[in-house]
Amino acid sequence: MARLSDLIEEFLKELLKKSEGQTIEIKRNELASIFNCAPSQINYVLTTRFSVEKGYAIESRRGGGGHIRIIRLKINDADLIYNIVGEIGESINMTKAVSLVNFLLERGIIKEREAKIMVAAINNRALNIDSEIKNTVRADVLKSMLASLLR
Repeated sequence: MARLSDLIEEFLKELLKKSEGQTIEIKRNELASIFNCAPSQINYVLTTRFSVEKGYAIESRRGGGGHIRIIRLKINDADLIYNIVGEIGESINMTKAVSLVNFLLERGIIKEREAKIMVAAINNRALNIDSEIKNTVRADVLKSMLASLLR
């Protein structure tokens, strides 16, 4: 069964897909009532799933039910990849690496087959090395694959 956070995220992404301007406006309390949850759960999803790093901007207004505007940013693919490479840094864990690959897939920068290959190359079974350097090697492999997308 999907977690509530996942359901809220999918709901909002569907609304974004349907909006031609790549912007949606919602009321925090109304969304919370749809999912029978506290408004703080909506805040959690917005903060963790719709960040600038993931290609979204959030504008929030308190009062009156808490209006929220979610804007899908239009970012050049190359700029986005450079930003992701910078975000990876020297080390990245498996969860964050897979999240970045899924983000690239959602944005249409890579196809599903490429995403599967990337995840297979950076998963813990493929990186059968000492755990102290595993996240460093994973970061290097992921950055190398991202660099190949720029060629």
